[in-house]
Amino acid sequence: MKPIRFEKEERAAIVSRIQRYFVDELDSEIGVIPAELLLNFFSEEIGAFYYNQGLADAQAAMARMVDTINDEIYGLEQRQARAR
Repeated sequence: MKPIRFEKEERAAIVSRIQRYFVDELDSEIGVIPAELLLNFFSEEIGAFYYNQGLADAQAAMARMVDTINDEIYGLEQRQARAR
């Protein structure tokens, strides 16, 4: 898996959310650099778990779509030819 990277604007938005979380939920302030370090930690150490779950969800969605397509194709078959 390649490392998780964020665009500059995305990174700034995430860091801002981390800072807001600390104020709102922990009644504590955190600076930009500590928030960036926390983001790096989550990206490097925990991000793969979220990434893999996303892949599993995508794979399950794809399997459901393929099942639907197979059902549709089966519905197109001629009845007499199927009975033979």
